[in-house]
Order: sequence, then structure tokens, then C-alpha cells
Amino acid sequence: MIDIPAPAIGQIWQDNDPRIENRLVWIERTDQTHATVRQVALTPAGEPVPLPGVRRTRIRLDRFRPTSSGYRYVSGGQQ
Repeated sequence: MIDIPAPAIGQIWQDNDPRIENRLVWIERTDQTHATVRQVALTPAGEPVPLPGVRRTRIRLDRFRPTSSGYRYVSGGQQ
């Protein structure tokens, strides 16, 4: 079984929804039930760059799992 990290500040996750191609989100903060994320693009060095004009979104923490309606872990996080 693959070990999936708990959602944490600084992580990048990819939306698994097939209607949205390559949507990456960066976790800015978390609370008990939700993460506040911002849609980003990655530089060639793998650094997240916020997309202009895209608002922040709150996502339930239980959606951060690799299902068709969830998110898959890409990289990052605070150590």
C-alpha cells in the first residue's frame, strides 16, 4: 500500500477530476476540517507559482486521497 501524507502547508496536490486537466493546488493553510488552497503552475525547478486571477478555495481534508473525486499528492510540505 502506498503511504499518502496527510495534507499539510506547502504541499502540492493534483485534482483527479477528469474534467479538469492538470489542475495543481498548493496548500496555504489548514484547520480541523479544511485546507485553503490556491491553484498553481510549477516552474521547471518544481517551485509553485500562483496563477493570476484565481481565487483561494477551501477543500475538505478527506478529499485529499487518490480517488476520482479527490486529489493525488505531488510534492512538498513543511518539514
